[in-house]
Amino acid sequence: MAWSDRGRRQPAVLSRGMVNQRRHKPDYQILLLSSILLSIGLIVVYAISPGLASQKQVSDNYYIGKQVMAILLGVVAFLIMANVPVRTWQRLQRPLIIVATAITIMALVLPASIDYPAHRWIRFAGFSLQSVEFIKFTLLICLASFLSNKAQNGQMADKNTMKPLLVVLGLLGAVVGLAQKDFGSAAVIVAIVATMSFIAGLPIKRVLLTAVLIVVASMLLILPFSYRRDRVLNFIHPEQNCLTSGYQACQALIAVGSGGLFGKGLAHSVQAYGYLPEAANDSIFAIFAEKFGFVGVTILIVFFMALFTRLKNIMERTSDTFSRLIVTGIMAWISVQVIINIGAMMGLLPLKGITLPFVSYGGTSVLFVMAVIGLAFNISRYTNYTSLSEVSPSRKKETGYALNYSTRRPS
Repeated sequence: MAWSDRGRRQPAVLSRGMVNQRRHKPDYQILLLSSILLSIGLIVVYAISPGLASQKQVSDNYYIGKQVMAILLGVVAFLIMANVPVRTWQRLQRPLIIVATAITIMALVLPASIDYPAHRWIRFAGFSLQSVEFIKFTLLICLASFLSNKAQNGQMADKNTMKPLLVVLGLLGAVVGLAQKDFGSAAVIVAIVATMSFIAGLPIKRVLLTAVLIVVASMLLILPFSYRRDRVLNFIHPEQNCLTSGYQACQALIAVGSGGLFGKGLAHSVQAYGYLPEAANDSIFAIFAEKFGFVGVTILIVFFMALFTRLKNIMERTSDTFSRLIVTGIMAWISVQVIINIGAMMGLLPLKGITLPFVSYGGTSVLFVMAVIGLAFNISRYTNYTSLSEVSPSRKKETGYALNYSTRRPS
């Protein structure tokens, strides 16, 4: 990479759309924002630990201890991903697919627990691993590799590009949405595939066709299951079934509404003491709103928006196609999961049973979210001074930019 008199990084042109990049200071803001969000989650889990412990008849330090352990493992995952070359993960696609397949099969065949009857977890010696998180990570790497090769070769409009994407969506929808009954995670997977494909240059007509197929598939995933139909009906009429199938949705709205402007305070939660199901996991945003009110919720959302802005900045300034698609997938993964969780707790979306990244109690979620943040942190070391949206079309062609972020191919 050449350096101009002003010290601005200028990419040197190489073959096949690659850019020679010099390592520089990473984006420490994403590390800071992630640490703040993890700290918020740790504080909330600590505050509600006595209430949770009284229901499960365990030590008051049980939940906070496990959350601290999860964060420490997340820090280790972050450090590994932040220092292992990104291209190494591209070379490990086959082992990742084998491991993801193995742990998914194990989750499906091993006995489920009484509290969580869905076959989503592998449990051993007091620890659990949710297989779909590894699926999302593997999908992120493999899809970025597949789409980057297609984009660099100008094959995004080919039928041979669309077919594998539909096969992957159908397979993962059947496994995650049907077999594991995890419609929320299936929606996140669809968002990852759709966003990465769109940014890679998939024609608009095919994006819309895929959207129609996804809507049809979603109906097929909802209609056969009574609890999913109930969630949709409870979303439309939340006040009708507050004592039966709509209990969690109603209690979540009560928690959010009772927080008022400034909240009840850190030590004055009511809903965590057996009223709101999954208070530490899926419903932790409602607990947070009860404790810190509208002001606290606004601040939390601002932190998430700041993190998404930093990820978008990295994505736009990364000249390597593979790395840019990875950051795109990370941003889709975290942002859609945040939208689904917060929307469900505020009555804007049906309940999906999905965690709030960084904040919710749960080792697997924290581990993989920190891993992908470490991956984005690693990629941020090799960004360019000028973002893709600021580069002229002629300069994009000259420097080998493969993605049509601001000037897409006509559909």
